[in-house]
Amino acid sequence: MANTTTSMVIPVDSAHRLDEERLLSYLQTHVKGFLPPPASLQVSQFGHGQSNPTYLLKVELHGAVQRYVLRKKPPGHILQSAHAVEREYQVLSALGEGRTKVPVPRVYCLCTDPNVIGTPFYVMEHLDGRLFVNPNLPGMDPKERRAIYGAMARVLAAIHLADVDATGLSRYGRKENYCKRQVERWAAQYHLSTGKGKPDPDPNMLELIQWLRENIPSEDASAGSRTGIVHGDFRLDNLVFHPTEARVIGVLDWELSTLGNQMSDAAYNCLPYVVKNSVSPGKNYGFDEPLADGIPSLPEYLADYCDAAGVPWPANTWNFYTALSLFRYGAICAGVYLRMLQGNASGGKRAEDAGPMALFFAATALGLVKQGPILPRQPPHSVSALMQVPARNTGGEVGSQQVLGFAPSARVQELKRRLLSFMEQHIYPSETELNDLMYSSNDRWTIHPTEEKLKKLAKSEGLWNLWIPADSAALASNLLHDDEGVPRLKDAADRLVGAGLSNLEYAHLCEILGRSMWAPQMFNCNAPDTGNMEVLLRYGNPEQQRQWLKPLLEGDIRSGFAMTEPNVASSDATNIECSIVREGNEYVINGHKWWTSGAMDPRCKLLIVMGKTDPSAAMHKQQSMVLVDINTPGVKIVRPLLVFGFDDAPHGHAEIKFENVRVPVTNLLLGEGRGFEIAQGRLGPGRLHHCMRLLGAAERGMDLMVKRATQRKAFGKTLAQHGSFAHMLAKSRLDIEQTRLLVLNAAHQLDLHGNKVAKGAIAMAKVAAPNTALRVLDNAIQVHGGGGVSSDFPLSHLWAGARTLRLADGPDEVHLGTIAKLELQRVSRL
Repeated sequence: MANTTTSMVIPVDSAHRLDEERLLSYLQTHVKGFLPPPASLQVSQFGHGQSNPTYLLKVELHGAVQRYVLRKKPPGHILQSAHAVEREYQVLSALGEGRTKVPVPRVYCLCTDPNVIGTPFYVMEHLDGRLFVNPNLPGMDPKERRAIYGAMARVLAAIHLADVDATGLSRYGRKENYCKRQVERWAAQYHLSTGKGKPDPDPNMLELIQWLRENIPSEDASAGSRTGIVHGDFRLDNLVFHPTEARVIGVLDWELSTLGNQMSDAAYNCLPYVVKNSVSPGKNYGFDEPLADGIPSLPEYLADYCDAAGVPWPANTWNFYTALSLFRYGAICAGVYLRMLQGNASGGKRAEDAGPMALFFAATALGLVKQGPILPRQPPHSVSALMQVPARNTGGEVGSQQVLGFAPSARVQELKRRLLSFMEQHIYPSETELNDLMYSSNDRWTIHPTEEKLKKLAKSEGLWNLWIPADSAALASNLLHDDEGVPRLKDAADRLVGAGLSNLEYAHLCEILGRSMWAPQMFNCNAPDTGNMEVLLRYGNPEQQRQWLKPLLEGDIRSGFAMTEPNVASSDATNIECSIVREGNEYVINGHKWWTSGAMDPRCKLLIVMGKTDPSAAMHKQQSMVLVDINTPGVKIVRPLLVFGFDDAPHGHAEIKFENVRVPVTNLLLGEGRGFEIAQGRLGPGRLHHCMRLLGAAERGMDLMVKRATQRKAFGKTLAQHGSFAHMLAKSRLDIEQTRLLVLNAAHQLDLHGNKVAKGAIAMAKVAAPNTALRVLDNAIQVHGGGGVSSDFPLSHLWAGARTLRLADGPDEVHLGTIAKLELQRVSRL
């Protein structure tokens, strides 16, 4: 399944032997902390890889053992500008030592004196971890596969987010015309590897070079590119993972790193989706067909990367980036093959395979660009609306939710079946009992035993925390795996972190939860807890996650989000007046908030408070978010607020005053002035969750409406037999189906491109969903007559919730303004 870094070593190849005595003397002089004489040195070579020879150094003295890794240029004649170990050392030095979030091994020394071992080299930390050579991750649990790929995507994003100015890498390469320079560089390298006295040039490669030269895309930001650090050879087998966790502890092989168009890095990383093993049997260059369970589809993987990096997927130019990556891989293979013929390549049998693989990559790239956009086939659990087919042919059936292009995958259909069964068996039968508590004058702010029983049952059936996105499932599972120092069985922890779904996949399940006002909290999928947990997953530090996220994931506590204020128009969050002032090691909070949902719940322990830390800063850098224990002195619950007469006990919506509330500075989330940044990361998925649930509310209204209309008679016939009802029913179905498409498309866009690019689709869904739910529920209320506005049916409560959501996530007018602005921008570019 995985190789350890120490299991990958082999005896040193005869062509790569070192003067060990001279090397030992040099290291004892130049590496701080290196064991002194008479320490012994054992040298072995890493067998994986074909580029710069890499060695494991084991140093021993009186029982003490040290391990280092040495990386050097290969001996003999090498191509110009290739194997620049000096640049590797430079970038590792710049990114390491905690300067960035990029996990790299620590470097100790760079030697450019060829008299020591014959070529320049550098020495770095040995990382004791796992290496995954086969991208299919055979023998691994599906959830761990998903977690491994999620970790890889986040690390690539971390590389691309590194500040080149802050790290001293602003002159590490030329930023402009990266793709053009890459085409010419690798064309030149390829020509140096072929020709007279060398392998003959490949006609496919020559044709591919010409195609690339003629199809170089624009490289400005509007084309979906961003300039910064490019790793150049970022792939799974160049990452060292933690021995037991799905976490990258080291990114290796920076030989090809530079500054440039970072989307080329992402395309290169995605080559296994293009180079299928079914095309090259017995090789580990790509994925098997079909993808192993748990490995994300290309759109899923890119959604993870784009979301973490904050960039859109440039669909129109992805074809070029993929072809460029295949071309570059082919050119590299041609160079490796030449070095093998010359006798100075590392990598053994893989170096021998490099010649045929160069031909294979060229033919693959050329074939793909001739047939059109490079869009790989998807596995059954794909989130791609462009490529996914329905789970079954609906034959025109309405209300089936099997929407062409967005149909639930096989695993989501199974979860959907289980969830629907749970609703029928447990949630609907309990609604009356739970409503009675809400309307009780004595016990309304207490927790009903039925709720706790249903939550425990949902956990046992693996229907808990279904909202947790795929890229966060591993972190949540690891957090829950350790229970106050006592490890919980991993399968038990995994049952609490959902299925690792995309937004599109979760949409099909979240809709079902919206059929009952009580359902979301029974599965720990309720607002505002989901949004708050997502904030802690994305932006919380380990201590904040341990203290607050863990009990939230368990469902042991609840939380509130305190942003809206009664004295200002909070639809414009820059109006917020709550102050967060630092005094020594504390922040002092003063402000007046309302509509803090969940704060009335006796289980509510945490408030995430948004306020201003620096009113003089730029408009969107004034706000910060801080964690506040609700029992902190100065936090005063003024009253529960009513929503059309409903107070939603025991959950509630509170008006709160913060009067000289003091919290440690360690309670700050992410950093001062980053409140808007956090809010944007929180708003996309959270807003869509509401839209998904509103569709469920509308469907519940439809079901109750039809049932009522077929059972009640007026003027000698059932209500369903009246023509006015037929028109009402048909229009309601039209509303739901149209809105469902908007919501599913928004979820798909969010998966594919992230919040920024998907904001228009989200805004449209946000306007359409509550208005559709209101129209359908109003029709259902009308059909129920007096019963519809009573508490005997869930319709009035569902209607009140839907009407509130035309305000709660920003008023319709704000979202309509976003849609109009984007439309004006689109037209102006025509």
